[in-house]
Amino acid sequence: MELYNCPIPKICIENPIGVMSTIFRKPDQVLQPWMFGHGETKATCLWLKGLPRLNATNIVEGREQRLHKLSPSKDRWKERSRTFTGIAEAMANQWNF
Repeated sequence: MELYNCPIPKICIENPIGVMSTIFRKPDQVLQPWMFGHGETKATCLWLKGLPRLNATNIVEGREQRLHKLSPSKDRWKERSRTFTGIAEAMANQWNF
């Protein structure tokens, strides 16, 4: 919330569905990797300041919850927290002002 309230004109805060929606406010947008070329589900929230909502770039059929079903391991958290390249590319291309 401190970052969002900083005097910065363009901010995107990304976080999975969780406590941010309760203690801060509802997100401006909820994305899924399958909207950006990945056949997976993992709801990702965006809180936007001075930025437009992202447009889907490559909707994929055959969606699965691969990350939710990962086996326990020491690196499971890394795999679950990585940013999907399709979403990152959409941010770079659509927010390139």
